[in-house]
Amino acid sequence: MQISPHIGSQLVDLCSALLLLTCFAIVAQRRLSACVDLFALQSAFLVLTAALVAFLTGNHHIYIAAALTGVIKVVIIPRVLKKVIERLNVKRELVMNVNVPAGLLICGALVMLAFFITQPIIPLGFLLTRDSLAIALAIVLIGFFTMIARQKAVSQLIGFLVMENGLFLGATAATYGMPLIVELGVFFDVLIAALIAGIYTNRLQDAFDSVDTSHLTVLKE
Repeated sequence: MQISPHIGSQLVDLCSALLLLTCFAIVAQRRLSACVDLFALQSAFLVLTAALVAFLTGNHHIYIAAALTGVIKVVIIPRVLKKVIERLNVKRELVMNVNVPAGLLICGALVMLAFFITQPIIPLGFLLTRDSLAIALAIVLIGFFTMIARQKAVSQLIGFLVMENGLFLGATAATYGMPLIVELGVFFDVLIAALIAGIYTNRLQDAFDSVDTSHLTVLKE
């Protein structure tokens, strides 16, 4: 089955827009378990985007990256985070550095900033994914903002994983994906980081009876 480049580009842009939409949903969400579900949904959209790019471009190594994304980010990491949340009995993000309405406004400003930064670059590209570059940068910025705005270790980890999703989309948009060996290394690092963060969260709960990372500022040598 053949799809015209114009329609293919529109489909990639649609999937990228769905990724960005889940970022706003994560910022607006106060329940940690729902944030984990939204991250899994965002990762599923990333799998769909990568598979679509692989189909349209014929770069079969992207199928492997998409499959790894599905296994690690849609299945394994959300299950690990759900178990951490259940063990710690932490259901809600009660303390936030920025409230939800202000956070959504800031995210809107970050999206405009991302489009402003990439606007001079996009017309120079020739890839059918070039329009997704601005969305990828916006997702990275929103993920970084989520790490700053939230105080619970689990939600900060979700912000980090959202940033990684944005970087993966950016690599796909800019170069049709990184070399396979690099992608394998990145996925392994992300999986290890998620497991270590789960252990770190448990230790934080044991030490302070809370997973609020602001308690770390009281530590002394």
